[in-house]
Amino acid sequence: QVKYHQFYIERRAGEASLDMYNYLELDDGSVVRVSHEQLADKKFINTHRIFQYTSLMSGSQVDISKQTIEFEGEKFTPRQGKNWKTSVDGMKRLIAAGRIARNGNFIRYKRYLDDFALMELGDLWDDTGGATNMKYVVQTSTKVIQRCILMTTDPNDLVLDITCGSGTTAYVAEQWGRRWITCDTSRVAIAIARQRLLTATYDYYELADDNKGISAGFQYKTVPHITLKSIANNEKPDEEILYDQPIINRKKIRVTGPFNVEALPAPVVFSPDEAAAIESTPNEAAKFSDWCEQMKAVGIRGTNGEKMNFSSVDIFSGSKWINAEAYTTDGRHAIISFANESSLMDKRRVHNSFTEANNYLSYDILIFAAFQFDPAAVDMINYLREHNKAREFLQVNINTDLMTQDLRKKMHTDSLFWFVGQPDISLEHVEGNKYRVKVSGFDYYNVSAGQVESGDTDKIAMWLLDTNYNGMELNPTQIFFPLEGDSGGWEKLARTLKAEINTDLIENFSGTESLEFTAEPDTKIAVKIIDNRGIESVKVLTVGEESH
Repeated sequence: QVKYHQFYIERRAGEASLDMYNYLELDDGSVVRVSHEQLADKKFINTHRIFQYTSLMSGSQVDISKQTIEFEGEKFTPRQGKNWKTSVDGMKRLIAAGRIARNGNFIRYKRYLDDFALMELGDLWDDTGGATNMKYVVQTSTKVIQRCILMTTDPNDLVLDITCGSGTTAYVAEQWGRRWITCDTSRVAIAIARQRLLTATYDYYELADDNKGISAGFQYKTVPHITLKSIANNEKPDEEILYDQPIINRKKIRVTGPFNVEALPAPVVFSPDEAAAIESTPNEAAKFSDWCEQMKAVGIRGTNGEKMNFSSVDIFSGSKWINAEAYTTDGRHAIISFANESSLMDKRRVHNSFTEANNYLSYDILIFAAFQFDPAAVDMINYLREHNKAREFLQVNINTDLMTQDLRKKMHTDSLFWFVGQPDISLEHVEGNKYRVKVSGFDYYNVSAGQVESGDTDKIAMWLLDTNYNGMELNPTQIFFPLEGDSGGWEKLARTLKAEINTDLIENFSGTESLEFTAEPDTKIAVKIIDNRGIESVKVLTVGEESH
């Protein structure tokens, strides 16, 4: 099922594919040699009839006596063991077309450069180089990725890039009408790729069939490929498709289509017996030990630059759910439950960590640290916080750069662990089965005060609303950008497109109150909030239940 589209490039001076065209036919029919300097002049070769002599014979052995032709009063037959590349009638058509000429003591075929001025692109791509204006350290040239995609896929095919970096593959796939999936372990890479896609503009390519859409492909430029065979058989020349040159509609412009940015997948579900049998592996223990060293070195950052610093952070042995214990620089005892990079911090882990800690340990702070939190786990942490005022229960986001060992070694940052804010949202009943969601703020843990404090909406960069949450993945139906303002992405997009954006419509999606939506009783409503640091938090409400 391998798919391959042949690419063609211009013949270039200094290469055999062009240098062999070393004869020039003048207006009076006479022939002169072409110099290397003339072949290097594009204007010269585009305005003169340049050709090469090629053999008229092939290797198949036939009865030579039946291959005799007459040219300019002289009879010619192929050499012994050879035959003409076409029939005698075909040879006559070539003579009539002026395509046969005497060359030395024999006749040869005249192949003009403009019969097909291109040549097939092979596996040597010496016209490509590294990326320019790089946004990421390992960014790849778009030309290289473009060739790979166009040679092996058609519009609407799916392209997968496991390590996206700056998002070049997704950008090129979007540009050429391919679907794409891409991923990376680095939050920085994902942010760069996301912004690159959201601010990109592309040419609008004419569709081969408007009714079938993108799956029908594009209309491409074609080039006639005149051959000895097509002339000898009096056939219409083949048309070579230039897959890198679709027809462009200059009256239209495209932007990136809808796409999702998703975090870690939902956790694998185990039976109780399987769950009880799961133990930390040596590799996981070593990883947690490394995270302890990092946390001791850089502390945990709050929203306003303040930090919780530690005098010690060590692996805690003999426990299934509590992985580390620590002491803050002000003498408080903290215990830590880590979720590894391949799983969410889920409700089961929160519950078991709390139960284990209460049964066997004395502590002041219980820290739940993970790359991603399940909404149900967040609800339970909030519940513990509200019903256990004597202790602190903290949600900490681990920077995804810690997943990549080589990248982490080169990092010089204290932004490895962050306190996660809590969304303050409410579900308001409008009438009948119509509702709206209101975001009142984003509550943050105040390191100095040692408590969660209510905040306003000034640090919310983006929030997403899923009005029918399935418990596994968040599919937003409304998206809002409270921090955009006059210098935000919407206005930048308007300037890029040189178009006026409907300000009333944009204002609806730049606030903290959703549009009305319809929902049935017991429907789950999920809200994901992303603050100005890029830290994400999700809260789930149920229609018909009291929100808090």
